[in-house]
Amino acid sequence: APVLISILLGASFSRYQVEENVEHLLAPTHSLAKIERNLVDSLFPVNRSKHRLYSDLQTPGRYGRVIITSFRKANMLDQHHTDLILKLHSAVTRIQVQRPGFNYTFAHICILNNDKTCIVDDIVHVLEELKAARSSNRTNFAITYPITHLKDGREVYNGHQLGGVTVHSKDRVKSAEAIQLTYYLQAINSLNDMVAEKWESIFCDTVELFQKSNRKVKMYPFTSSSLKEDFQKTSRVSERYLITSLVLVVTLAILCCSMQDCVRSKPWLGLLGLLTVTLATLTAAGIINLTGGKYNSTFLGIPFVMLGHGLYGTFEMLSSWRKTREDQHVKERTAAVFADSMLSFSLTTAMYLVTFGIGASPFTNIEAARIFCCNSCIAIFFNYLYVLSFYGSSLVFTGYIENNYQHSIFCRKVPKPEVLQEKPAWYRFLLTAKFSEDTDDSEETNTYESHLLVWFLKRYYCDWITNTYVKPFVVLFYLVYISFALMGYLQVSEGSDLSNIVATATRTIEYTTAQQKYFSNYSPVIGFYIYESIEYWNTSVQEDVLEYTKGFVRISWFESYLNYLRKLNISTGLPKKNFTDMLRNSFLKTPRFAHFSEDIIFSKKYNNEVDVVASRMFLVAKTMETKREELYDLLETLRKLSLTSKVKFIVFNPSFVYMDRYASSVGAPLQNSCISALFLLFFSAFLVADSLINVWLTLTVASVEFGVIGFMTLWKVELDCISVLCLIYGINYTIDNCAPLLSTFVLGKEFTRTKWVKNALEVHGVAILQSYLCYIVGLIPLAAVPSNLTRTLFRCLFLIALVTFFHCFAILPVILTFLPPSKKKRKEKKNPENREEIECVEMVDMDSTRVVDQITTV
Repeated sequence: APVLISILLGASFSRYQVEENVEHLLAPTHSLAKIERNLVDSLFPVNRSKHRLYSDLQTPGRYGRVIITSFRKANMLDQHHTDLILKLHSAVTRIQVQRPGFNYTFAHICILNNDKTCIVDDIVHVLEELKAARSSNRTNFAITYPITHLKDGREVYNGHQLGGVTVHSKDRVKSAEAIQLTYYLQAINSLNDMVAEKWESIFCDTVELFQKSNRKVKMYPFTSSSLKEDFQKTSRVSERYLITSLVLVVTLAILCCSMQDCVRSKPWLGLLGLLTVTLATLTAAGIINLTGGKYNSTFLGIPFVMLGHGLYGTFEMLSSWRKTREDQHVKERTAAVFADSMLSFSLTTAMYLVTFGIGASPFTNIEAARIFCCNSCIAIFFNYLYVLSFYGSSLVFTGYIENNYQHSIFCRKVPKPEVLQEKPAWYRFLLTAKFSEDTDDSEETNTYESHLLVWFLKRYYCDWITNTYVKPFVVLFYLVYISFALMGYLQVSEGSDLSNIVATATRTIEYTTAQQKYFSNYSPVIGFYIYESIEYWNTSVQEDVLEYTKGFVRISWFESYLNYLRKLNISTGLPKKNFTDMLRNSFLKTPRFAHFSEDIIFSKKYNNEVDVVASRMFLVAKTMETKREELYDLLETLRKLSLTSKVKFIVFNPSFVYMDRYASSVGAPLQNSCISALFLLFFSAFLVADSLINVWLTLTVASVEFGVIGFMTLWKVELDCISVLCLIYGINYTIDNCAPLLSTFVLGKEFTRTKWVKNALEVHGVAILQSYLCYIVGLIPLAAVPSNLTRTLFRCLFLIALVTFFHCFAILPVILTFLPPSKKKRKEKKNPENREEIECVEMVDMDSTRVVDQITTV
């Protein structure tokens, strides 16, 4: 049945869809920035700010960008490079997109200026004037930074178009190591958007072709589609590495379940355990497809979540099988296995469903995290059902094979030892088996001890780890572990940089690296929007507005704008109506302030009175290397000011959609999962035999999570969507591996703590070790995938497995030997269970003579 269900649901891959909206996946769902963007779009529906600023002030839209630099750090403003850049500009503007009946060029799909011409970066005009000055041998033309003047008298901002700038006195540019060009496209309807997307693709090909013919310069193209393509590229570059991982896990799972005894070896159960996990994952994927879900690269982590949980459950069942008596019937042995292992597996599965279920709830503000948790919940639920049915049935079949003394691989009857003596050595080696009639009662219980891992734990490791001389070193190691974890924990940083989730050898990474190297002196352009009708001519209002713009670089001539308002008001003394009329006419006619005509919205009222209902200014903050953190702090500061300001304003940039409350949005699933896990542990404390189990389990989970977060930071992994999902999984992975150990230890009676530590390791250590080895081997190929997403995934999952392993096999076995619960034998009070019981059985013979036989039991 599980195989049939998986095949039927797996057929839904014919409807396989990929999520292309990266903002929908990774930006906080309930974001104030999205509301602000809607307000901005309603106030300023036409975004023409791009003709003077490197900006995407309202929506990113469609665009093509390229950074041109030199391998030898040459001056990109010299004659050779200037001609080269203008030649590239000419080639880009001649790009054609062929459609049935018409060929679109840049002129057909570009964003238009007020004079119906294409908006082109002002740096192009600067380079053209520089070339003209050189042609006419004029030496008085100078470029200043970050604001320069064109020959028509306009002031233009070049802080985001010139990079690696060296200046003389008075901000005159001596040289620039990089130049950035941007080409903005319209996307007003589906046809226009399709043409613009095709144009972006041809743009990248054109730049790369131009690069091949000019080897001395390096060009970094980037488009609005690059992030989406590079995010999904992780799946494509991971395919062969995942296949390698699967082959390695299959191989090791078979080896871990094998032993020299060909009857008691269980290689097929190792393979079938992995098949059980695969079927459950396939079923979950099929359900997601049928319900309209779309695939994204974050789903690469789901097979590893399933691998850690599913394989441990199957190995624990196999470990329980080894403890059953061979002279029992298969049904009795199977019943003992289920009674021994399925209770703990059910509880850990419930923990997975609760923690990931909270992550899949509407409380999760990151869509990628919510979808990941939802898919994981479905897969874990079906994995539990498939372990009960498919793997349980497989265990029964192999049980019959073992009872009939059939070969564990070839299923043929194993001959008796006396028959084997006549066969060749290789034949005897392949069919080596121990028959029950050849062993006495003392040896019967040790049939499975020839298994390598069982033999290693019983004979060597358990005695070594509980040795008096080893314990101090383990305690010291734990103190060092806590110290380094604390050091990393205090340096945790938020990973709101989208380049962390794309493949490495991509345009996004190359472009972002170049941009941070050459253009990180100034932050992205921030729109400052006043959305109420205020008295701009009022001096006190002007001072209120200026108060909230201190500390920013003036790139929109904001103070000049307000000074101009003051002069108009003072010099004319006109009333409000006449003042606004003059203001509007002056802005439309005066060349210097023509750029403000689009930034003010006028509204007519009664009696032809004109009022200013909204306006916007553009601000750029001076930033350093920690630009992202500074920009986030700037956003929070401006948000607080907007609440206390006398003037109603908002600030916006498209990057704010990803940054807005990112830390709280990303951390919320982890926080909610931790709370739900603690609640479940607290509630179950009243159900289990000893509440100390949950106390120790809670402390262990806290210790593991604290260490993983600390070492994750030291390994340069930031707190982003991927790492938080791994941390949620880390809670469950720790409980999976540590709960059976702690339960066996705490519930043990009499003897000593050391004895029960050894017993817990002998009973559950083999299953933990088997699943850990398979898990690590499966993770290793992931480290070689050329992607930042998989790099984060590998580092987090590897740390979770490693830290949990050391807690299971070193830290807990040592600490439990000298901390509660105590194992001293107590004097037990007499109770009804301890008194003598006398059972009388009446037996009546044929002569009706009554005979009473007394059977006494203690």
